[in-house]
Amino acid sequence: MKVVQWISLSLALWIGLSGTASAIPVDSARFSDISGHWAEKTISRLVDEGILDGFPDGTFRPNEPVTADQFVKMLLLSYSQQYPNGERKWTNDFVQSLSALNQSILQQDYRSFNFKPSTTGYWAKPFIDIASDLQFINKSQFPDFKAKLKREQVAEIIYYTAKETEYLEDEEYSQKTAVSIGDLQSAKPREQKFIAEAFTKGIMEGYPNGYFGVGRDVTRAESLAILERIIHKDKRIQTTGSAQLGLEKIVPTQDGGYKKLIFPDAKMLQAYDVLQEAAKRRGTNYDLEETTLRLYKDAEAKSKDLSKTTVTDVHGEEAALWLEPQYRTYGVTVKVQEGMLARNLEAIKTFTNYLFAYDAMAFDEQFMKVYNQVIIGQKVEDTTVQVGAYSVEIHVENDGQTIVFSILDKKV
Repeated sequence: MKVVQWISLSLALWIGLSGTASAIPVDSARFSDISGHWAEKTISRLVDEGILDGFPDGTFRPNEPVTADQFVKMLLLSYSQQYPNGERKWTNDFVQSLSALNQSILQQDYRSFNFKPSTTGYWAKPFIDIASDLQFINKSQFPDFKAKLKREQVAEIIYYTAKETEYLEDEEYSQKTAVSIGDLQSAKPREQKFIAEAFTKGIMEGYPNGYFGVGRDVTRAESLAILERIIHKDKRIQTTGSAQLGLEKIVPTQDGGYKKLIFPDAKMLQAYDVLQEAAKRRGTNYDLEETTLRLYKDAEAKSKDLSKTTVTDVHGEEAALWLEPQYRTYGVTVKVQEGMLARNLEAIKTFTNYLFAYDAMAFDEQFMKVYNQVIIGQKVEDTTVQVGAYSVEIHVENDGQTIVFSILDKKV
């Protein structure tokens, strides 16, 4: 009897430390409850890869809920490869998808990470710590990691994981794509953003009734299907939307990640390439984030600007060329100061010559007129002038030195 009790106690401890139903691998073909299940093939495939185990009684229990800590563990395991001896290693594709900072975190802070649950303390701590440090999750997101995971919470994990490993979708486009979800409005505004991202990427789908399932628990089977789509893009579900093919571009963001933007027309899409060409005119004294090209006086000014600690800090560039795809607007912003034109005029003209073509000289005249007025301290009233096919709104900021030229296509 003591032997039986000892075996039972050992098995119970091992189940708790594994973070899954059981750490005892069960041949997926022997699961008695997945035959004919919609996720049967996915379950069998990912169980074979060691992502999730079955139960000792030969069942998988695909419709049971998954907890937050279990999902985080499975997410990390999905980015690894299992070898015949049972050891795991991060896949090269995963490592290469990360930023230099996150690669450094893996290679230094977690160089001894072995993909195994902790045998002392909370079994999931190693997985939660690394997922948090890679910014896939925020620990405060889950006051209780043993709680059943809701579908909108999975969408949030997908959002931040995609931000660190690939790119985010154009937010306006994803919101339009997700408008067909019947219960989208029942989610909080920030949750709607996550749901729209997961839905547009084809990683999560709605139910046959057209609802996403806000507030519903995520099942074991659903979690495996979701994880497979996160890792394998060819498994993702095609979504329909209003995006025009060929008008998308993936651009760098301020935090070092990437996002997809959808431009309203081919001219603005091409204008982004012109921004990149204009940047070359300044050597390395520039920074291109999303659709704004900031031009700096020198390397010191650039370094100081990029080391800002908060997003509310004032930018230190002396000129900026920018696009606003959502509002179909182009722009030039300059700060009048000694040497600014000598350093940046070539880059500015590269951009404005593309926009105005044969009317570029007319814009140059307006530009220099206002610039010279500001130099001599003359007050400049807000005004709008027509230059070719564009309306150019001219505004001088309260500092009396910053001039903003907003360029709108009159044909829109």
